[in-house]
Amino acid sequence: MTLESQIRAPSATPVDDAVLPFEVSALDVRGRLTKMGPALDEILTKHDYPAPVGKLLGEAIVLTTLLGSTLKFDGRFILQTQTDGPVSLIVVDFHAPDRLRAYARFDASRLEAGQDSAALLGLGHLAMTIDQGADMSRYQGLVALEGGNLEDAAHEYFLRSEQIPTRVRLAVGEEFRGGGGGPKHRWRGGGMLMQFLPKAPERARQPDLHPGDAPEGAVVHEIPDDDAWAESRALFGTIEDVELIDPDLSGERLLFRLFHERGVRVFSTQVMHARCSCSRDAVAGMLASFDPKDRAEMVENGKVVVTCEFCSSVYEFTPDEAGVVPATEQGASDN
Repeated sequence: MTLESQIRAPSATPVDDAVLPFEVSALDVRGRLTKMGPALDEILTKHDYPAPVGKLLGEAIVLTTLLGSTLKFDGRFILQTQTDGPVSLIVVDFHAPDRLRAYARFDASRLEAGQDSAALLGLGHLAMTIDQGADMSRYQGLVALEGGNLEDAAHEYFLRSEQIPTRVRLAVGEEFRGGGGGPKHRWRGGGMLMQFLPKAPERARQPDLHPGDAPEGAVVHEIPDDDAWAESRALFGTIEDVELIDPDLSGERLLFRLFHERGVRVFSTQVMHARCSCSRDAVAGMLASFDPKDRAEMVENGKVVVTCEFCSSVYEFTPDEAGVVPATEQGASDN
């Protein structure tokens, strides 16, 4: 196959809920682009989140999609934040190769108009966990959340843990369209991750981390900026939110807008799905792991009801099905 036969015009057909890997050889950068529609909307609309909370959780889902889709094995990538902000907990669970689920906990009384993602998060930490299965060890990276947003946290993670020059861009918005039956609302999101991966490793070196409490006058390590990476960052910085969430702009055309002068190569897309892993059998197994007294306290109106935090599915069990020991038998066993 000749080089000319591989060159084609960028597809004008948008593909939602998919990750599009790409490479710009002339700039030594590789990355992934995602545009999310129905899958993101399904996850967010399963809960009655206020718009700012939904947007923040959507950003976490987009970030998890970009990072989790790099897994080359049948495992899980879990992104979790725990903070002191109005949104105290976010969990996004990506099960390779293509399953997503997520939820957030928030304090409605602390939500205020005009709060951005950083204000909603507050202070705390972000954990990214790679679970390779029952017989394999887990890997976890922690990043402090110190008043920044999820993009800031991702940049800090790659600087400290991976030491790979990286840029991340996230965008989530609400779309309203008219039509029969009144205006229709749906969530859309998009994101892009770009990394500088030159063949010569010294070109990818980054300045040392801040020396902290080093003596006054200590020389801070400086490394000249690589021209290719500087150009890549400049092009990346022109991306606008509307381009990432526009349902009529394909990922290929967006990449062509950014890198057509340098030449960009795209690879096969990886489709994503909103799919929870909960089931009646799994919930029953969870109940069986509880202490008998705890199971007994869960009985209300003659049944045990469990709601999945991820997808809001409701599972009902009779006391017998839940393994609840009658009070008389439980008292006898305690004696």
